Amino acid sequence: MSKEEKTNPTPSELEILQFLWKHGPSTVKQIHEELEKTKEVRYTTTLKTMQVMFERGMLKREAQGRKHIYQASIAEEETQDVLLDRFLNKTFRGSALKLVMRALGNYDATQSDLNQLKDYIDQMEKTQKK
Repeated sequence: MSKEEKTNPTPSELEILQFLWKHGPSTVKQIHEELEKTKEVRYTTTLKTMQVMFERGMLKREAQGRKHIYQASIAEEETQDVLLDRFLNKTFRGSALKLVMRALGNYDATQSDLNQLKDYIDQMEKTQKK
């Protein structure tokens, strides 16, 4: 399985990964209970999704008695990069500027947000000059 396939989760897989990135190693039951808070999902569906994710290399699992403890085997940042690149290319034709401008136009940025963005741009400019 390619790196791109491992870091290109479906929406359901991404929900599971986000739970694991936030909470750490967990059982299917723990993840299923969290998913049920926002949508109707069968336990067997959660279990099957996680088994497929394990087979695809997205999850690691360790047996503890009769239950399995799952953890993400792909990094959150790496997955975000792949998903962002795909979104940027498909939606904004590869223009990071268009993405940022749209986000700032649709989001009430605080002065703190704008200051952080300015600092980030300053850092990028310094790095490019080297």
